[in-house]
Amino acid sequence: MSKPTDIRLMSVRRDMERYGYRSPMKFGGRVVRDVVLFNVHTEVESRDGRRGTGFGSMTMGNIWAWSGGVTDPQTTLEIMIEFAESLVQRAHGFREFGHPLELVHDFAGEYVLLAEQLQKKHALQEPMPKLAQLVAASPWEASVFDAFGKTLNQNVYNLLSPEFCNRDLGDYLDEEFRGGYLDQYTLRTPKPSMPLYHLVGALDPLRPSDVTEPVGDGLPEHLGDWIQYNGLTHLKIKLNGEDLDWDVGRVLGVDAVASEVQRGRGCTEWFYSADFNERCGNVGYVLEFLRKIEEASPAAFERLQYIEQPTHRDLGAFPENKMHQAAAIKPVVIDESLVDFESLRKSRSMGYSGVALKACKGHAEALLMGAAALKYGMFLCVQDLTCPGASFLHSASLSARIPTVAAIEGNGRQYCPAANKPWEDRYPSMFRISDGTLGTAMLTGQGLY
Repeated sequence: MSKPTDIRLMSVRRDMERYGYRSPMKFGGRVVRDVVLFNVHTEVESRDGRRGTGFGSMTMGNIWAWSGGVTDPQTTLEIMIEFAESLVQRAHGFREFGHPLELVHDFAGEYVLLAEQLQKKHALQEPMPKLAQLVAASPWEASVFDAFGKTLNQNVYNLLSPEFCNRDLGDYLDEEFRGGYLDQYTLRTPKPSMPLYHLVGALDPLRPSDVTEPVGDGLPEHLGDWIQYNGLTHLKIKLNGEDLDWDVGRVLGVDAVASEVQRGRGCTEWFYSADFNERCGNVGYVLEFLRKIEEASPAAFERLQYIEQPTHRDLGAFPENKMHQAAAIKPVVIDESLVDFESLRKSRSMGYSGVALKACKGHAEALLMGAAALKYGMFLCVQDLTCPGASFLHSASLSARIPTVAAIEGNGRQYCPAANKPWEDRYPSMFRISDGTLGTAMLTGQGLY
């Protein structure tokens, strides 16, 4: 049944920004030095005649989203941008009414067709990965949800109940979710504050002696300074996955610096996560990694909260990469492999015990996968894609509104602080951090945040 609050798209336009990183970031054997932000502005109209304009922004993270193929990085970036631009053009003529969840779901059929057309047009030797499609589509999706909230003068997390949705979760997931709605799996008010997860990239200096080329911009130059500067208590450590001695040494090195600084500032509790970015050959590597960490430093082992996807993202091609043994020790979360409900079910059967949600995969996707993970009792975290500005606020709002998510990853302030500047005065508690936490209480505005 239709509702007077249903919206349709009236106009869609885009613009782009490019920023250089203040320092290079290395993860999974790849180095990133800059970022393209793709921004979408969408005007909508409700059935009862109200209008609003929404804004969505996301990093075109091709190095992460289109990884391991044969197409060169410059081309993958260009294809993802062209995909996002073509999607905006097609959306401009999409005139169906509905809740944003419905509009995004119905319009997503265009993604595969568009990707096939681009593959043929550019004579690519491989298809555009579904993950790259989701990332390129995510700013448009965010703009639709944002516009919906602004049209109704409400935060969009208050618009997920049967009062506003025409379809229940059974239409998007399976019959197990029939009769359920997203308001059952989200909070009406955000958590008042949340810890910030700081990224320790593979190239990031840990101590002053590691700084060979100072940036000299007044921001911290090494991990010890970052902990003091932001009052950090949560550190995400990028690891190699192909060099066990280096990985173990890196965690122990981070722990040595963190222990020294934290105790100096009177902090008694802090945490780590380990991210291999799919580089481990098998679960045996993970088990040996955990064994060596526990043997060398039981305290560092206890501080390790969870492990992000350690082996290849193609679950179907590597069915032997089961995580049951590792997940019995620490939560192991699915990340790059998670592109739809079927991949979530597949990951559960392979022993993954947690889910990493990302705004860059689309707002609808994040909400639906979050609901499924909560129903299944899985460990939940929200990760970003070095998201600055509006894209970071979008990611943070997900973290603050999903009940069991405990912290917010935010890397933009480390690598791309210039892109945060236009947002700092409007959201000071989200961008000016001194006690290791983000003031998420303020994410109650109309729209997404």
